[in-house]
Amino acid sequence: MRRASRAAGVALVWLGLAPLSGCGNLGVAAAPDAPLWLHHPGGALGVTMRRELTAETRKVGEAYERGRPEIDVAHRRVFVGSSDHGLYALRADTSDVLWRFETLGPVQCEPLYDAASDTVYFGSDDGALYKVRASDGALLYRFMTNARVARRPVLRDGVLYVTNSNDTLIALDAATGAMRWHQHRTPAGGMEISGHAGPALGRDKVYTAFSDGVVMAYDLKDGSEQWALVDLAAEAEQSAGGQTPKYLDTDTTPVLGKIASGDVVFVAGYAGGVFALDAENGTRAWMNEAAVGVTELLLWEQPAHQPRSGGGPIVPAKKVLLASSGMTGLWALDPEDGRTIWRRDLPDGGISAPVPFSGALLVTTTRYGIFLFSPLDGAVIDGIETGGGIAMTPAAYGRRAFVLTNGGSLLSLDVETPPVPKG
Repeated sequence: MRRASRAAGVALVWLGLAPLSGCGNLGVAAAPDAPLWLHHPGGALGVTMRRELTAETRKVGEAYERGRPEIDVAHRRVFVGSSDHGLYALRADTSDVLWRFETLGPVQCEPLYDAASDTVYFGSDDGALYKVRASDGALLYRFMTNARVARRPVLRDGVLYVTNSNDTLIALDAATGAMRWHQHRTPAGGMEISGHAGPALGRDKVYTAFSDGVVMAYDLKDGSEQWALVDLAAEAEQSAGGQTPKYLDTDTTPVLGKIASGDVVFVAGYAGGVFALDAENGTRAWMNEAAVGVTELLLWEQPAHQPRSGGGPIVPAKKVLLASSGMTGLWALDPEDGRTIWRRDLPDGGISAPVPFSGALLVTTTRYGIFLFSPLDGAVIDGIETGGGIAMTPAAYGRRAFVLTNGGSLLSLDVETPPVPKG
C-alpha cells in the first residue's frame, strides 16, 4: 500500500460577523527549535472560530487531515472531508454541522461543489467517488474506482473527470455516474511522495500525471491519447547523470497557463523539477531543475490596477508560478522562462499548496501552523502557531479562509488588510 510521506473581497455581512478590529489573533507561540522567520506576528491573520470536528473515536491511520475545504458562497456552506471517514457540511458563519456523510475510508479529497445541480462530488480512501445532495447529504450515486481518490474531480459539459492512486483517469456521466471512458498506466514500484496527481482541463484536452513520471493529455470526449509520451522521470535521470532517482512520481496536478509562446501546462516531477510543456503537443518550453521535491503548483495572477492610495501610475499586471516543496521550500518562478524569482526556506516537514488570500499567499505547514506570504518577494507577512501542524490546504474567499488542523479542529481565519494611505 502506498503511503504519503509529507506530512474579490466579501462583505463581512456574508458571514454574519461584525468587524473584528484585530481580535482573535493568536499570535505566534515561542518555539525554541523554530526558524527565526517564524516569529512575525504582524496582526494580519486572525482565528475567528475554532470548531472541534473530527471524532476522536473514528480517527484511523496517520495523524493528518489532508485535502482542502470547498466553499459554497451563495448558500454560506463549507464542505470538508475528515480522517474519521466523513464528509461534513457546515455553516460558514457559525461552523455548525449541517450534515455528515459516512464513507468506508478516510475522506482526504477536496470536494467539488456544483452550483447548477446543488450537489457535491468527492472521493474517499475506500476507492469510491461519491455524489451527494448538498442540501442534506443524501447519496445520489457511488462509483467504485478501485483505488484511493485523493484529488479534486473536475466537471465540464456534464462530464466528471477523476483520477485515483492506481494511475487511472476516468470520465463519468456527471448526472448518472455511468463511465464514458478511462485510461490506465501500470503504477511504478516503490513509495509515492504525495498521493497522486489530479486532472486539469484545457480547451479540448484533459491533462494528468502518473507515478512513473509520465505526463499525458487525452481527448475530452473519447479519452484518446493526444501527446507522445512525456516522461519527466527520464528527464530527472538525464539530469542525474543516468542514475535512477529514488522517487519517480509526478504527483502534482498540472496547471494550465499562457505565456508568450502560447498555451502551456505547468507540471512538476518530484526529482526532475518544474516544467512548462506546450499544451498542444507536450514539447518542453522550459524547465527549472533546481526546484525539486515539488508537490503543488499555483499560477498567481494580479491584474493591472490603480495604487491603493489612488495616485501614481497604474501598477502593471503580474504573474508568478508558485511551487511548494517539503524538501526545498516555497518557490516563485517566472512563468515565461522558469527562472527563479525568489525561494523561501521553510521548516522541516510538509507544506500545503499556496492559496491566494486578499492579495497574499496563505500556506500551512505540518509542524508550525499557518503563514501569510507576499507573492512578489516571499516576505513573511504574518504567522499563527495553532498548537499543532496542518497538512490540509486552506480554502479562501475574500477575507475569510477555512482549514482543518491535524488534530481535527476546523479553523475560520480572517485577514486584516492595511488601511489605504491618506493624502
